[in-house]
Amino acid sequence: MQNIVNESDIKKLVSMDSQFLSIIEKYGNPPNWKREQGFVSLCKIILEQQISLASANAHFKKLNEYLSKFSPKEILKLSDEEMRNCQISRQKAMYLRALATAVIEESLKIEELGSLDENEIRMILTKIKGIGAWTANIYMMFCLQYKDIFPYGDIAVMNTVTKLYGIKSKEEIINLSKKWIPLRSLAAYFLWHYYLSNKENKKRCLTPASTL
Repeated sequence: MQNIVNESDIKKLVSMDSQFLSIIEKYGNPPNWKREQGFVSLCKIILEQQISLASANAHFKKLNEYLSKFSPKEILKLSDEEMRNCQISRQKAMYLRALATAVIEESLKIEELGSLDENEIRMILTKIKGIGAWTANIYMMFCLQYKDIFPYGDIAVMNTVTKLYGIKSKEEIINLSKKWIPLRSLAAYFLWHYYLSNKENKKRCLTPASTL
C-alpha cells in the first residue's frame, strides 16, 4: 500500500506551498496516520461523525465489548435497546445497520474498494444511508491511503486553513486546495498535524487523525 507521508512527496508539497515548510520547522512532519481497511474501520468513522473523538471512542469500545464479534451479522442482531445501552444513538444505529446490510447483501464489497478510483468509491459508499462525502473521504485517506483526497467540511482542516491563509469560504478553500494537487491528502495531514499540535485543539478535535 502506498503511504501518504513520505519524503519525496513532502519535498514536492513544500515546493508547491512554503506554508508547509513553516509547519515542518515548527512541528516536524505529520505522522503517517493509517487504519485497517474493512467494516470495523468504516463503522468507527460513522460513529465519529459530528461528535468528539473521545465520545466516539467510548461508544465504539462499549459496542465492541458487547459484541461477540464485530461483524455485519452481529450488528444486525442488536435490538434498539441494546444499541442504546451501548451509547449508540438511534440515528447512528440506523447507519450501522445500513452499512451491515450493504455488506451482507454484497451491494458493498469493501475488500474491492482499493482497486477503484476515488469517484467510484465515493459513489458506492454514499449510496449507503449515513455515509456522506466526509466519511468516504476519510476512509479513502486513512484506510486506503489515497494521495489526492481533500476532506472538505472537516472542522479541524477548515479551521486551520482559515488560521494559516486567512480565508473562510468554501469556494476559497477549494481553490486553494487545487494548488496542492496531486498531494491534497498529504496537505490535509499537515493541516491536521498543525491543529493537533495545539493541546487544547486535540482535546476537542472532531477528526479521526487524533485517534491514530
